[in-house]
Amino acid sequence: MKNNIISYNQPNINNSDISSVVKVLKSKSLTQGKISNLFENAITRYTNSKHCLLFNSASTALIAACKALNFSHKDILWTSAVSFVASSNCALFFNSRIDFLDINLKTFNIDLGLLKKKLKASKIKKKLPKAIVVVHLGGNPCDLKEIKKLSKKYNFKIIEDASHALGAKYKNSKIGDCKYSDMCIFSFHAIKMITTGEGGAITTRSSKIFKNLIDLNSHGITRNIKKKNIPGWYYENYKLSTNFRLTDFQSALGLNQLKRIRLFLKKRNEISKLYEKYLNNENICFQKIDRNVFSSRHLFIILLKKGGLRDKLYTFLKKKKIDTNLHYIPIYKHPLYKRNRLYKKMKLKNSEFYYNRALSLPIHCNLKKNDILKIIGLINLFFSNV
Repeated sequence: MKNNIISYNQPNINNSDISSVVKVLKSKSLTQGKISNLFENAITRYTNSKHCLLFNSASTALIAACKALNFSHKDILWTSAVSFVASSNCALFFNSRIDFLDINLKTFNIDLGLLKKKLKASKIKKKLPKAIVVVHLGGNPCDLKEIKKLSKKYNFKIIEDASHALGAKYKNSKIGDCKYSDMCIFSFHAIKMITTGEGGAITTRSSKIFKNLIDLNSHGITRNIKKKNIPGWYYENYKLSTNFRLTDFQSALGLNQLKRIRLFLKKRNEISKLYEKYLNNENICFQKIDRNVFSSRHLFIILLKKGGLRDKLYTFLKKKKIDTNLHYIPIYKHPLYKRNRLYKKMKLKNSEFYYNRALSLPIHCNLKKNDILKIIGLINLFFSNV
């Protein structure tokens, strides 16, 4: 830990990771090589999905997902207000409308009761979404089965933003198998469950969607052309897209990291148990993890019971060289959205409550037990003095 600062999250890189990247750098294929295919196949096997395609970030994967569903200015995308901006920005690239869903203050995911009411009202107004991006915040899976039932009733697509949730499980289903969704997006950013530096992936069971994604992944260009007597260099650009590809040396890192994901999951869940066991819960609430799910524990989020203390706790821990964070500012509060009159006065009750009281504590595989106990001791000390 740099300067003895305990960071809230950081990657776990070992010599094997470095060797795997160096090996590709010394090869003849830095991009569009066999390692990327091996990584895709490994993710497919791990998640029990049918198809997987790599992207240079989860953000571009979300854009491609909207493009694959032919989003336009006529369409509406719904997503959780408490998420990273990529969960909604993806549809803005197609001039689509965005609407935000409030969260449940126990799970920190989309509130199903409020979702049902909103769908019912929107059907009357003929303003139903084309797709909902469901966010597994902190690696805690949403109630996908119930959302799937609603998608059949109201005819919308489901895109899982599982940027935090590689390795998580819902009932007996691995997040990424797309049993209850049309597509699932993962992130391999530096501090995610596994890393490729920057990177992402989409899994899907739909061969039609997968074909669209392949076409979009590389400039909308295809070489699979049914014409006779064409030279090997011939290709055709027939869709507007750009370069969404991941490099082979990034894939080598991801492939090697995936071999250790069980260890990563185990460590994160052990840290979470220590927090839940020793933090004084008279002053804080923990994210509720239902019995039928397994969280990847990408984040450990606490919710302060008393208002006006979150920023004081943040400052107190910062002075003690403990790095914490907030995940996330409600998306509609950002200037990009507030410029639009639809969001200027938007206030979702639970999202606002969460925004004023949530804090993400350090959780990553480089933390030692003494670090965790130090954090716990300081937090308990803080609350004993307020």
